[in-house]
Amino acid sequence: MSNKKRALVCGAGGFIGSHLVKKLKNEGYWVRGVDLKNPDFSPTEADEFILGDLRDQTVCRNVLDQSFDEVYQLAADMGGAGYIFTGEHDADVMHNSASINLNIVELAHKQKVGKIFYSSSACMYPSYNQEDPNNPKCSEDSAYPAAPDSEYGWEKLFSERLYLSYFRNYGLNVRIARFHNIFGPLGTWKGGKEKAPAALCRKVAEAKDGGEIEIWGDGEQTRSFLYIDECIEGVRRLMDSNFTGPVNIGSDEMVTINQLAKMIMKSAGKKLTIKHISGPLGVRGRNSDNTLIKEKLKWAPSQPLQDGLKITYEWINKKINP
Repeated sequence: MSNKKRALVCGAGGFIGSHLVKKLKNEGYWVRGVDLKNPDFSPTEADEFILGDLRDQTVCRNVLDQSFDEVYQLAADMGGAGYIFTGEHDADVMHNSASINLNIVELAHKQKVGKIFYSSSACMYPSYNQEDPNNPKCSEDSAYPAAPDSEYGWEKLFSERLYLSYFRNYGLNVRIARFHNIFGPLGTWKGGKEKAPAALCRKVAEAKDGGEIEIWGDGEQTRSFLYIDECIEGVRRLMDSNFTGPVNIGSDEMVTINQLAKMIMKSAGKKLTIKHISGPLGVRGRNSDNTLIKEKLKWAPSQPLQDGLKITYEWINKKINP
């Protein structure tokens, strides 16, 4: 074990975190995971898994008690549009996530960790650049003047600046990525915190052929969605590079939510009608600009959306229709 690289994954009980733990184990790392909860859909593959609240400084000191080669900070209070955009959870989202990041970055500095990765979000981009669903602007240099569309986005932007401040002032070896709508198996698919791909997979799986599903808004809002395996590949490539970031990790295959629903129907082999209802929407358009990641990492996500949706639909369908 002494010859293995040692990694800490904060948020290892979550969707992206549990996949990242598996990837690191496959690469030969010794991995410690920490989260409030165990992974929902599969046992953790971490060598050591600590159930703990990273808002608590005592827990953080127990977790970050050594100089890890790599720390991955994915822990956050987050969810889909039904959680983030209602405004009802703003205080919790900002307080919980900021507390975690303030604790972790300070201890990472004190323990002199090798590198630390911070998972930011495309939600930090200005809403004024995302009003045209056909021409959103989400290049990394478009972040300012800042105007995120949610308190979740404001906290992500604050924490980016927090990590970059530790990089400038203390030489902390930081990597920052802005995730764009990550989806795939083992992700939340019900309960109010699920994101659009999982929610629509659930609705399609529950509907009888010829039936109806509901979509918030007119369905013409645009997004891009990145399959989990490509997200993890991007994270590892960024961590192995000499580029600090921030950099987008997302697909540049932009679709409307109506198109997303029809792609899932195709995977299911069902013909359904769409009923548009009122609901929280977020920005009108968003797509990952992959110019910088291609330049800095000589790589960008390329898997067709339909491929990832098919795998994800089949996984969710088995949960609903075993």
